[in-house]
Amino acid sequence: MQITSEIHLLLLVILATIMMWIPYTVARILTRGLIPALSYPNPSYPPDPAWAERARRAHANAIENLAPFAPLVLITTMIGASTPTTALAAQVYLAARLVHYVVYAAGIPVIRTLAFVTGWGATLVLALTLLGHAG
Repeated sequence: MQITSEIHLLLLVILATIMMWIPYTVARILTRGLIPALSYPNPSYPPDPAWAERARRAHANAIENLAPFAPLVLITTMIGASTPTTALAAQVYLAARLVHYVVYAAGIPVIRTLAFVTGWGATLVLALTLLGHAG
């Protein structure tokens, strides 16, 4: 399998997603201290800052959305269905997921939703391209 633009962008999406835990974990350490942050939750611990909880939820959302995006990119590459449109869809997906994480953590609701829908649309473009390629 060759390294297409879509595969390169998938790698960037994966790297961004696996790094998204760092800000909210650092916030938890700064709020609770190292040992309590590494321990099981305890009601006596102070809560995470609101932005850190939103970042945690944005990270979970990124993982959930990576599940359909990644196989679509892999299938697109494996069957040779890469086009400028699928490459653009992968670029849009990466940008949308980064924007989604930042604005979700910052508590900006409307832009968060627009970023989510944009990423969803990019995923849909890949799926529809594959459907058009089949048969």
